[in-house]
Amino acid sequence: MMKIRYITNLGKMDHLTTSEIEMLEPVSEKFAFRTNNYYNSLINWDDPEDPLRRLVVPVMEELSDWGQLDASEEKLYQPISGIEHKYSSTVLLLCNDVCAAYCRFCFRKRLFQVDNDEVVKDVSSGIQYIEAHPEVNNVLLTGGDPMVMSTLRLKDIIHELSRIEHVKNIRIGTKIPAFNPFRIVEDQALIEMFEYYGSIKQIYIMAHFNHPKELTETAILSLKMLIKAGVSVVNQTPIIHKVNDSSIILKELFEKLSFIGVQTYYVFACRPTEGNEAFAVPIEEAYEIYKKAVSDISGLAKTARFIMSHKQGKIEVLGLIKELIFFKNHNLVECSKNGDISTYKRNPKAYWLEDYDGLRVS
Repeated sequence: MMKIRYITNLGKMDHLTTSEIEMLEPVSEKFAFRTNNYYNSLINWDDPEDPLRRLVVPVMEELSDWGQLDASEEKLYQPISGIEHKYSSTVLLLCNDVCAAYCRFCFRKRLFQVDNDEVVKDVSSGIQYIEAHPEVNNVLLTGGDPMVMSTLRLKDIIHELSRIEHVKNIRIGTKIPAFNPFRIVEDQALIEMFEYYGSIKQIYIMAHFNHPKELTETAILSLKMLIKAGVSVVNQTPIIHKVNDSSIILKELFEKLSFIGVQTYYVFACRPTEGNEAFAVPIEEAYEIYKKAVSDISGLAKTARFIMSHKQGKIEVLGLIKELIFFKNHNLVECSKNGDISTYKRNPKAYWLEDYDGLRVS
C-alpha cells in the first residue's frame, strides 16, 4: 500500500524544473493547486501533454481573460450558506472545501479562494433546511470532495440525513476513487458505514473519472468494494481539451467503466468558468466526439447524456444536422419546460448556450 502525501506547493513538485515552477506560480496563486504522490505516479513526466498532467498541473493559459468565476450562477440558488437548492427535489449540501487534488478545469474553483462563504463546516443549518422541505428526496454531498473528510465526520452527516424520512437518495460527489483510491481500500470502517446506511437509504457515489489512465488496479478495486458494499456507482466527466476530447479515449473510458459495473451518467460540456479556456471544447465539436464514442459500444456503456449544466438547468444536446443544432430541456429550474426541444442555427465557435443568442429557430 502507498502512503499518500499531498502536495500544495509547486516548489515541492520534483518533476518540474525551477523555471517551470517560477513561471507557473502566479497561476497557483490565483487558482489553488493540490495533487498527491499517487496521482503524480500515473503521469508520464516525459510527455508535457500527458492528459493526467493537464488535469492537475497549472498551465499559463489559465490566466487568460475568459469566462466567469460562477459560470452557472450557482449563488442564485443558495438560500443559506452550505445549501444549493436549484431543483425542487434535490439539494446540494456543500460540506467540504478541500479536494484530494484540484482539477485545473474545476467549475467551482471559487470555493478554494479566500473569503468564500458558500461551504460550511457545520452542516446543522443545512440539515434543518432539508428537514423543513419535504419535496426534497435527493441530497448530494459535495463541495469540495466529501470523501476527503474523515469517515467519522462523513458518517455523522449521513446519519443525520438517514433520519429524514423524505430523503430517499444520498449522493456523494467525489473524485477520490481516481485521485486517491487508497482512501477507500484501506478504510474498512468506511465500507462498513456504507453497508449499514445503504440498508436504510439508497447511496450513490457520483465518481469522476476523466481518462482511462485513472482506472488503475487500485482504483478498480475501490470501485468494486463500493459496489459490493451496496453502493450504486455512476460516473460523470466533462469533455476536456487534450485530456479526453477524442472519441477513442472516451469510448475506452465508457467501456472500461461498464466492465467494472459503473454506469456512465453525464458527459458535460466544460463550463466557461474563468481560467478554463485551455480546457474547454466547443459544444458542437464535443458533441461529435461524444456521438462517435457511443456509436458502436454496448448499450450498457452508452448510457451517458451529453449535457450543458446551465444556470437554467441541465440542457441536453440532442443532435446536429447540416445547419441546425437541437437541444432538449433535460431538467430545468422551471420544470414545466422540461422535455421541450429548441432548435438553433449552428455556431461552431459556441461554448455555451448564450453563444447561440439570436440564432434560435424554434
